[in-house]
Amino acid sequence: MELSCAFPAAVRHVEHAAVAESLGYERVWFYDSPALYEDVWMVLALAGRETSRVGLGPAVLVPDLRHVLVTASAIATLEDVAPGRAVVAVGTGFTGRMVLGQRPLPWSFVARYVRDLRALLRGEAVEIDGRLVHMIHPDGYGPPRPIATPIIVAANGPRGVEVARELGDGVMCVVTPQPGWERCALLTFGTVLDDGEQPDDDRVLAAAGPAAAVAYHGLYEGNPDAVDGLPGGPTWRAAIEAVPDRERHLAIHEDHLVALTERDRAALGDGSLVSAFTWTGSPAEVRGRAAAAADAGATELLYAPMGPDVERELRTFRDAVLG
Repeated sequence: MELSCAFPAAVRHVEHAAVAESLGYERVWFYDSPALYEDVWMVLALAGRETSRVGLGPAVLVPDLRHVLVTASAIATLEDVAPGRAVVAVGTGFTGRMVLGQRPLPWSFVARYVRDLRALLRGEAVEIDGRLVHMIHPDGYGPPRPIATPIIVAANGPRGVEVARELGDGVMCVVTPQPGWERCALLTFGTVLDDGEQPDDDRVLAAAGPAAAVAYHGLYEGNPDAVDGLPGGPTWRAAIEAVPDRERHLAIHEDHLVALTERDRAALGDGSLVSAFTWTGSPAEVRGRAAAAADAGATELLYAPMGPDVERELRTFRDAVLG
């Protein structure tokens, strides 16, 4: 199983891409969420200049944020900066759309987008809004077509899996891998505990708490009542519902996968959700989780380090997983 890592798109994380490469990570992925982070393609290009080996790509690209030709040109640019290292994951959009007050895209939209994107990268023309669109870049302005960048589909539910099987070069998952895929990337979070550390310690909460807080964010978006069943859920729900409805979608995802807001910290309390929702544990426990994920079908782990010492998180997670 390959070991990769994932970061919010930010210039400050370009140096961490270089650290990950030095530690032997296979790929570095950056999140696509413009309301929260910096531009994913600019950050990927910078990371391409600061590294020489690791794969690079967005995880996951939200199709409606960019015209499909803009995305094709961005992929071509990354292939020019880091030849043979680009990879793209595409999905329906979680935070990238919800922080805009929108729901995830229908899979029919994603499927059309991926078909058109693949056709453009092959050098074909596609019809968009009733007119032909084509990559007509002159020589020297991007690699020649066809461009064979792998496209992974972040699939959830039967329709997503269907699209992934038809159009993807693999599948990307969160929490649980899907068996039966030649390529199955699993996004995971957490921190390797030092001897004597507890889930509610300040360092642990800084490194794993923002990921645990996503349980509140995601459940509330789908079914607010379900949040009450989580540890600290009623506390978090009361705090978020004190925010006016017009701006609540912004507050729900504040500091997403970066830091804990005051309401997140108050709800997490004793850290039990950190233990339940993330791979936070001893080196042996993290190694066991990784082995179980591989047995369940994961072929690549995307570890998302957080907190004040990202290099420490990258190093200890690598050591735990690889033994």
